[in-house]
Amino acid sequence: MNNKIKIEVVYALSHEQTLLTLEVPQGTTLGDAIKVSGILEKYTYIDLTNNKVGIFGKLSKLDVVLRDKDRIEIYRPLIADPKEVRRKRAEEGKAMKKGGGEA
Repeated sequence: MNNKIKIEVVYALSHEQTLLTLEVPQGTTLGDAIKVSGILEKYTYIDLTNNKVGIFGKLSKLDVVLRDKDRIEIYRPLIADPKEVRRKRAEEGKAMKKGGGEA
């Protein structure tokens, strides 16, 4: 019987995305999977004590036990706070564009 699960580890920059597919033993934690993936060697500035991580867009802790087909995401710090950007636009009287089409 195969006691391995398939997972993905994802990290995205504005100009590059990395997606690694791995097989890890059942019972592997999120933190352990990130370490064995090799992504910390590729992006040496990732600091798991500061970078937030999640599974499928939901923030998670490093000690969460993974399930088959989980996608681990390592998040970058935001350059600008989205609420602050919207507030500044509103102050400047700029209309926010919604949707992709033109009227």
